[in-house]
Amino acid sequence: MKNKLLIIVFLICAAASCDSGNSSEQVANITYKSVPEFNADSAYAFIQQQVDFGPRVPMTEGHSLTRDWIIDKFEEFGLTVQRQDFQAKTYDGLTWDLTNIIASYKPEANKRIMISAHWDTRRIADKDTERIDEPIDGANDGGSGVGVALELARIIATSELKPDVGVDFILFDGEDDGEPETAYTRNNSQVWWCHGSQYWSKNPHEKGYNAYFGILLDMVGAKGARFYREGYSMYYAKNIVNKVWNYGIELGFSDHFILKDAGEITDDHYFVNRDAKIPMIDIIEFSPQTGFGRYHHTHDDNMDIIDPRTLKAVGQTVLFTIYQE
Repeated sequence: MKNKLLIIVFLICAAASCDSGNSSEQVANITYKSVPEFNADSAYAFIQQQVDFGPRVPMTEGHSLTRDWIIDKFEEFGLTVQRQDFQAKTYDGLTWDLTNIIASYKPEANKRIMISAHWDTRRIADKDTERIDEPIDGANDGGSGVGVALELARIIATSELKPDVGVDFILFDGEDDGEPETAYTRNNSQVWWCHGSQYWSKNPHEKGYNAYFGILLDMVGAKGARFYREGYSMYYAKNIVNKVWNYGIELGFSDHFILKDAGEITDDHYFVNRDAKIPMIDIIEFSPQTGFGRYHHTHDDNMDIIDPRTLKAVGQTVLFTIYQE
């Protein structure tokens, strides 16, 4: 995509018809706003740097080094950065010092879009068959979302083309430390996952903060990743899901953005929707047939599974969405 006005003739497919396999199509001339190119290689390098710090398990050196580096990168891009420090109890009784990172582009703008990911990694590999008690690299689960978010921030801040809206990059801490797979039990009164989004959604960084909508990026870099329409996203923000998925398909990424529904996932967006009342969708690799990718919560979640083509599909689609608002 070049940095010029895009006039695209495309097919608009009614979601209900597509799901049934009998599409109803209408050809329309749509004039889009100009959009910069998303640099997947740069996003890949941002993921590599996180992995090089080591696992980003809270209360470890890798965690603190990554936190400071992310803040430095956002500040280098000229964004307004805030830290939201808080404490949370873990499922096994630990007290963790955690930090949500908020970086704002055009903080004075009234209309805002929220882009989120989690920047911590899991301290156990409970789905693996060896080294189960060792932390994982989290190249995709954590690293990819942060890498895409940082590249989005870099482009928005440095490109000659600017979006008309304000953008808040809100990176959550303590997302990935729920109970081990073998011991997991659902307790509606306490969710041990998503500490950062649970805290932020009840204590936003600015009193009365609101956003037009939000996009959560979680596990968005694996080779061949397919993104189905996640259940809570469809329940709380169906129109945003449809818009983003249609953009992705029209940009040529139909092998990644799949017009089929998946189940509900308790992820950061759930608490943003429920408690902060901001419609947020989740772009996440989760198949209605097989669930999470084979790498999920194993030591296979390393740089070997990260593919710039997947990063490009997600990054360009989200960038395009931001610039159309």
